[in-house]
Amino acid sequence: MASSDRGQATVELLAAMPLLLIAGAIALQLLLTGHALTLADGAAEAGALALAAGRPAKSTAEGSLPAWAADRAEVTVQGGEVTVRLAPPSLLAVIGDRLAVTSSSYARSAGR
Repeated sequence: MASSDRGQATVELLAAMPLLLIAGAIALQLLLTGHALTLADGAAEAGALALAAGRPAKSTAEGSLPAWAADRAEVTVQGGEVTVRLAPPSLLAVIGDRLAVTSSSYARSAGR
């Protein structure tokens, strides 16, 4: 390989580096969003099970989330429905808010 070919390959790699970093950041954000959805699903189900057992659904759902997620979660209980809205971690807060996931679970109250 000639010296000029190696120099050209280096320039091409440097030119492609920002695109590779952007692709990696997008992939990481998608993974974090999927993880947030899994956490929201589990929290909604925990809240619904607590509701069915006659225990407080909101505190149970909030307690089933890790500390970082509890600060980003909104839990609502209406009738037999427990809904958890969770914003995933993100490099930019605006993106995290727009990618917020919601999960709901239903249960009959203990008295029904």
